[in-house]
Amino acid sequence: MRRHILAVLGLLVLAAVGVVAYLAWPDSARLDLAAVSGARPTITPPREQMLPTVKTADPVGWKAGEAPTPAAGLRVAAFATGLDHPRWLYRLPNGDVLVAETNSPPREGGGIQGWVMRHLLGKVGAGGPSANRITLLRDADGDGRAETRTVFMTGLNSPTGMALFGGQLYVANTDSLVRVPYTEGATSITAKPELVVKLPGGGNHWARNVIPAEDGRTLYVSVGSSSNVAEGGLEREKFRAAILQVYPKEKTFRVFVTGLRNPQGMALVPGTNRLWTVVNERDMLGSDLVPDYLTAVELGDQFGWPWYYWGGYIDTRVEPKNLELQQYVKRPDYALGPHVAALGLSFAGDAKLGGQFAQGAFVGEHGSWNRKPLSGYKVVFVPFDAAGWPVKAAKPVDVLTGFVTPDGDAHGRPVGVITDRTGALLVADDVGNAIWRVTAAR
Repeated sequence: MRRHILAVLGLLVLAAVGVVAYLAWPDSARLDLAAVSGARPTITPPREQMLPTVKTADPVGWKAGEAPTPAAGLRVAAFATGLDHPRWLYRLPNGDVLVAETNSPPREGGGIQGWVMRHLLGKVGAGGPSANRITLLRDADGDGRAETRTVFMTGLNSPTGMALFGGQLYVANTDSLVRVPYTEGATSITAKPELVVKLPGGGNHWARNVIPAEDGRTLYVSVGSSSNVAEGGLEREKFRAAILQVYPKEKTFRVFVTGLRNPQGMALVPGTNRLWTVVNERDMLGSDLVPDYLTAVELGDQFGWPWYYWGGYIDTRVEPKNLELQQYVKRPDYALGPHVAALGLSFAGDAKLGGQFAQGAFVGEHGSWNRKPLSGYKVVFVPFDAAGWPVKAAKPVDVLTGFVTPDGDAHGRPVGVITDRTGALLVADDVGNAIWRVTAAR
């Protein structure tokens, strides 16, 4: 009898191990990335996972003479190297470039989940302490490389977005929006930052962005969620997964748009001043879901997070349900593909990269850690029409690739994208610790 009981127990253990392995096994994409991009992506049934697919590109950096691969008709060179995790860029009126050298603040929480998150951040080159500074780069001789580098601001807390507004420089820390007086041509600022508004910090999605609004009186600030799908409770998501509208004179804000899991880059489309943003969508529904996206946003829009994705598909993992919301969920305008980690956004505007890249949006895709095969790790371009919307049936066009080696390691990971005063495209590479400059080939 004892032998039979042990045999049954053994079978049960094997069955349990098999079930766990099946549910936790890395999920491979079944669709080509192009099928899950554009205005009408293919949205397949979700494949829920007990554990996320983990497929990382381990950082190896750039050797001397190595560089990303530009699209035909373009060329690339280093604008600056030897930086400390450069993520975001801002061009000052005189042409100087500010770069936020920044990283995640220390991660809260212990246990298995905390250990796994810290382990993953280390594997993808984001596990070190934040430099917490803004550096000024100046190309005074116009040769396309910054020969002057000065520490512009310190004493910050995981800063990302920067914006000049009303004679002051605004900086979006992970937990606050602050400002300091700015004098054109200054190479450093020693004034103590003034608090404008506090922002919710902690949890995941630590980076905040800021841009001036089209009304000339307010600012937009993007704040990502604390979690994947509010698994820690909705009370932790107050004023998160949203774009806030800040009134700097009054030092107050209101919620402008909600239901955006992790909005990062924001920009006003030239000609219409319509606000657009790129958004990182949710995890653990498989390698084909959910597409990150680029979308226009208006006051009062709700994009569904955490209850819904892509205009009304229900996420059954979220409790409590919110069935009444479904009819009001707005569908995004343009899918960029699942897990590409779209962060940087800049419209062509004054870019001078040739006719193919004259009208549309440049998007910095930081790259996946939870999709098989990898996605993102490049800069793409989304063509827009004269009315300020993505061209019908257009797919993302590669601008800068080659960040991943043939062996699946990462030379670098693109983040922020801006144009410089000559019309070249600057790309912040936080793993490669460089800023790349893309120009038209002559």
